Amino acid sequence: MTLPQLKQHEHFSYADYLTWDDGQRWELIDGQAYCMTPAPNRRHQAWLGELFVQFYTYLEGKPCQVYLAPFDVRFPESAEDGDDEIDTVVQPDIVVVCDQNKLDDRGGKGAPDLVVEILSPSTSKRDITVKYELYQRHGVKEYWLLYPNEKLLQLYRLGDDGRYGAPQAFGPDDVVAVPLLGELEIDLTKVLRE
Repeated sequence: MTLPQLKQHEHFSYADYLTWDDGQRWELIDGQAYCMTPAPNRRHQAWLGELFVQFYTYLEGKPCQVYLAPFDVRFPESAEDGDDEIDTVVQPDIVVVCDQNKLDDRGGKGAPDLVVEILSPSTSKRDITVKYELYQRHGVKEYWLLYPNEKLLQLYRLGDDGRYGAPQAFGPDDVVAVPLLGELEIDLTKVLRE
């Protein structure tokens, strides 16, 4: 697969990303482009919808806001970085942003408070390794990885040292407390279903 408007050195910026109109979804991580195809399967979408509903219902009328893909999250290295300097933009399945200054008409700029990725065969390796490091490096407070085949949620919380600790594991019979967002509890019996 070729990238739209391929550049010889193959290090892309958000400005490049904005010019790609090939009908595909793309992510950039440290200047490297990743195509987001094929489309997620039915189970992925059902889990995404149920999880989003639970976050949205709880957060309605509160300062934090939840968004689902496709929603661009840009990770600048400094607050002054413009589109040509930003070389990382991702589209997590779900993001929660509590700082309204990180939101604009094009999505989010800076680390969300919480990110959820539902693993797909085409993206799982990147979600588990590359995005884990990316989110940790930029200070995403909670990173959730949902494993469809195993019906498992691994939840990583950022420690005081700026690193993710050992993951907490949850299954289909569990309720997940989210103290980061107050008294929110996510009922996995509704999410991790067939």
